[in-house]
Amino acid sequence: MHLSENEGIEGNTFVVTGGLGFVGSALCLELVRRGARQVRALDLRTTSPWSQPLINRGVHCIQGDVVRKRDVDRALRGADCVFHLASYGMSGKEMLQFGRVDEVNINGTCHVLDACLEYGIKRLVYVSTYNVVFGGKEIVNGNEALPYFPLDDHVDPYGRSKSIAEQFVMKNNGRPFKKKDGNYLYTCAVRPAAIYGPGEERHLPRIVSLAKLGLLPFKIGETRVKTDWIYVDNLVLALILASMGLLDDIPGKERHPVAAGQPYFVSDGSPVNTFEFIQPLLRSLDYDLPKASLSVSHALRLGKIFWAVYTILYPWLHRRWLPQPLILPAEVYKVGVTHYFSYLKAKEELGYVPMVTPREGMSATISYWQERKNETLDGPSIYAWLFCVIGMSTLFCAAFLPDIGPVPLFRAISLTFFRSMRTVRLVFLLSAAAHVVEAIYAWYLAKRVDPANTRGWFWQTFALGIFSLRFLLKRARK
Repeated sequence: MHLSENEGIEGNTFVVTGGLGFVGSALCLELVRRGARQVRALDLRTTSPWSQPLINRGVHCIQGDVVRKRDVDRALRGADCVFHLASYGMSGKEMLQFGRVDEVNINGTCHVLDACLEYGIKRLVYVSTYNVVFGGKEIVNGNEALPYFPLDDHVDPYGRSKSIAEQFVMKNNGRPFKKKDGNYLYTCAVRPAAIYGPGEERHLPRIVSLAKLGLLPFKIGETRVKTDWIYVDNLVLALILASMGLLDDIPGKERHPVAAGQPYFVSDGSPVNTFEFIQPLLRSLDYDLPKASLSVSHALRLGKIFWAVYTILYPWLHRRWLPQPLILPAEVYKVGVTHYFSYLKAKEELGYVPMVTPREGMSATISYWQERKNETLDGPSIYAWLFCVIGMSTLFCAAFLPDIGPVPLFRAISLTFFRSMRTVRLVFLLSAAAHVVEAIYAWYLAKRVDPANTRGWFWQTFALGIFSLRFLLKRARK
């Protein structure tokens, strides 16, 4: 396509479902920058880290759920183009909430399609996933000619539901509007790789959290395994170009939009091993990198164990106190099996070329995470927590509690190291006093170094002593 930068954007009204999310907010802001008359962000949340910048730029934020048809109708009425980004179940605990996954990904997409046909919205860009064709079998430089992965063979409901939804979107391409005015709905699907960038919500926060706690103990698969990634700005560009590809009034393409009914793979164009990709980020944050490796078959067994355990915990999956599973079967395939795709079709038909290189994208991402780390409470791994909490509790029980329950065992263990009860009590009292003194020192030091987290540093150092204080001292030296 050879169109102007803002073709089909200036003077038009856009709706972005999932508009308060990471990609949705970036897309909304770019549409505003390019001169859209109105941009509406439909999202289940009322606020997000990006909601205030959106409001400041004039984006109309609409609280609503795509599974409720009236919410979709309210948001889409009068729009010229819709970007359907809202989805559920991409990773972690969400993967196991089967009912909600189908409600959002399938029913929600049907509601968006119905509203487009009802209100005469000509353009619908659907944000899909490479999982519609990938299910654990190696794909090298794949393209859009690949068939959909068999629905019954998907290992998670997300891939299956996104595949069904994309096929609905494709089948509705070229469908006449309900008001029979001679116009048609044109649709296309963009299949992005794993998304990254400053503020990304899905992949990197989970990886960083696990690394911080020391719970990223192994790599999965061989080092030759490669997958695709895409920087958020590159994805936003691809989505905007896809919307231009659905215009039906381009000279020479009247009634035959180039992108109508077409899927497009988009990425940075630099396949890389997942653990090699995240290595610079973890290293910049001073977190340990995985050293051991686990084969895909063994990782799958571990993933199935977590799947079974979290399935039993289904009623509590939405609770914050329940941590994310370490790994699930679909995630094993994502990092342990080669699958990357060519964006040649998007380049030839839409004019898509990544504007941000992987080096530039990772540099911006590292800067974001370093700033975020400096603004939050840092601390040791889970092993330091277990050592301190269990050690101090054991000493207290052994030193002061009567012989009930496991106390005799704790006392026997303590006496093995310290030989006498007097020494056990002395060690506990000295340790407790040291924790109190270190916590008070951390309070005063944090008021100068990190005043926003003073209370957190106090209590963490009270619990962990030097294991916590050394992180604060390191920050003070910087």
